[in-house]
Amino acid sequence: MAAADDVKLLSETFVGKVLETVEFRGEHTLRVTLEALHPLLAHCRNELGYAMLLDISSLDFLSEEPRFEVVYELATVDDGKRLRVKAKVAEDAAVASAVDLWGGADWHEREVWDMMGIRFAGHPNLKRILMWEGYPYFPLRKDFPLAGRPTEMPDVAFTGVAPLEGGPFVASAGAPNTVLREPRSHAID
Repeated sequence: MAAADDVKLLSETFVGKVLETVEFRGEHTLRVTLEALHPLLAHCRNELGYAMLLDISSLDFLSEEPRFEVVYELATVDDGKRLRVKAKVAEDAAVASAVDLWGGADWHEREVWDMMGIRFAGHPNLKRILMWEGYPYFPLRKDFPLAGRPTEMPDVAFTGVAPLEGGPFVASAGAPNTVLREPRSHAID
């Protein structure tokens, strides 16, 4: 059975819940209601053999309502079939976590939460993964300014002196061969 057959079967099984199906260059995409997302993903895994969750990503449609969209990339183990499942998410809504279906969803959902601010209901450990805890913004949202926001973090990365400058080891980046380029201890006076 090909991914196109799976799309047809899912459309028949989840009548009224599959809002749109798209085939483009051999890639198959389903857009579903948020309420049907978790049951459809479970059906894909349990009944259709999509044992691999490749990725979860998100999109921000700032001027539209609902504002966000989550995108799940699924595949079979033999890589014979791939399927993309999308669902629109309102800014104040939560998406049912897929960690119970694929353990790998844990980090993907944490990243979407951290960067976009989309919550995942039932996630076992929904905390920031890239930004520090307490950071009040979501950097991948379209309304986040390119220059960033003010922060209380000290400018550690922008000190004038490199932390190891003048230390016990030196390297000669422009040396003609590998032996001379290797870091070596310099004499301490």
